[in-house]
Amino acid sequence: MFTGIVEEVGTVEQVQRGRHSAVLTIRARTVLEGTKLGDSIAVNGICLTVTGLPSGCFTADVMHETLDRSSLAGLRPGTRVDLERAMPADGRFGGHIVSGHVDGVGRIVRIRRDDTAIWYTVQATPSVLRYVVEKGSVTIDGISLTVAKVTDTTFSISAIPHTVANTVLADRREGDAVNLETDVIGKYVEKLLQPAEAPRGGSTLTKEFLTRHGF
Repeated sequence: MFTGIVEEVGTVEQVQRGRHSAVLTIRARTVLEGTKLGDSIAVNGICLTVTGLPSGCFTADVMHETLDRSSLAGLRPGTRVDLERAMPADGRFGGHIVSGHVDGVGRIVRIRRDDTAIWYTVQATPSVLRYVVEKGSVTIDGISLTVAKVTDTTFSISAIPHTVANTVLADRREGDAVNLETDVIGKYVEKLLQPAEAPRGGSTLTKEFLTRHGF
């Protein structure tokens, strides 16, 4: 589990591409402290397993499914990436619950400054937007952010200069693709409220049942 509080911005050193997968080598510093083989590191919001620790770097395998569902397919040597180690049990929970399992890829359609704030408007699919709520949390490229506005096709966030300067938001331009992960709590609540197939001769838990009984 992650929190969406980026620890550092690393740099892609090498991308070895296979037929349906890739191996990333990423140069980093902070996230290497105490890291061992098998540990999890979020790269632009995607949970990857450390498979190697060459000097000053770590390597990670990226499977076909991940390449298809995220923006990692577009990484090149020299690309900067947001990095966060998995949250320790005794760590501060500075952001929100982030699984590192991306829900989809959005596209930045507008960037504008508002005094000290920098607004990013992101176009997303209906399947992602259904879980994006005003004043709720969303993860963009591994960064925990608060949703300021939602429309039928987009959502907007307002970032402080510190966040932009210390993440890959500083590199993003209008038209860029970004990894999106919505708040996991909303997805679980929706799943639990959907009626399951009733057992033969029995009933099932429904939204109407919970309402009638004060839930």
